[in-house]
Amino acid sequence: RFETNLSLPVSKIMTPKDQLVTVHEGESNENIKRLLHEHRIEKVIVIDDHFRLRGLITVNDFAKAENNPNACKDEQGRLRVGAAVGTGADTQARVEALIAADVDIIVVDTAHGHSKGVIDKVSWIKKHYPHVQVIGGNIATGDAALALRDAGADAVKVGIGPGSICTTRIIAGIGVPQISAIDNVASALKDSIPLIADGGIRYSGDMAKAIAAGASCIMVGSLMAG
Repeated sequence: RFETNLSLPVSKIMTPKDQLVTVHEGESNENIKRLLHEHRIEKVIVIDDHFRLRGLITVNDFAKAENNPNACKDEQGRLRVGAAVGTGADTQARVEALIAADVDIIVVDTAHGHSKGVIDKVSWIKKHYPHVQVIGGNIATGDAALALRDAGADAVKVGIGPGSICTTRIIAGIGVPQISAIDNVASALKDSIPLIADGGIRYSGDMAKAIAAGASCIMVGSLMAG
């Protein structure tokens, strides 16, 4: 960043290999912190047994971990990642690519989740990748919840039309008031799988209403976007 002589070869600027401070995968946090302090550096390179780059650990990583102790992470300390797919012809290829990228959760996400396309896709994903969590949605009735659960869904997403930018009620002419939809689904599932209340959260009180109606958790968008 600070080099002004742009004609210099990279070999004259970069740190020589024998002077690099590195750790292998699986190194303890205590040892990494010790190296950072000992060498007065802010970054440590993570390598494998063949000296190939596997990652980078920085001082900021430790600060973020301390400031966000409740962040949802996997067993390797990585933030968990979810991805949404539809029901089109390319869905299978998308799912396979996501699995290869170590996605944690896949949401089969459509405006009308109580449909053959969604149910079939949920079933296909769970059959081929049983280790991946699958969420089906969006729905508003108990029958839809049971159909998705029986297809293998690990959770369902409830909400047809309550979102701030959702046009389903206008375009399709269907929808259920969100509290009624949550109650319908919660009554049918009887806590067998989680229920995610998606949309309709404009004020803090809306969160309490959704949880009181039977939601396991909520999903928000505009509330965080401002």
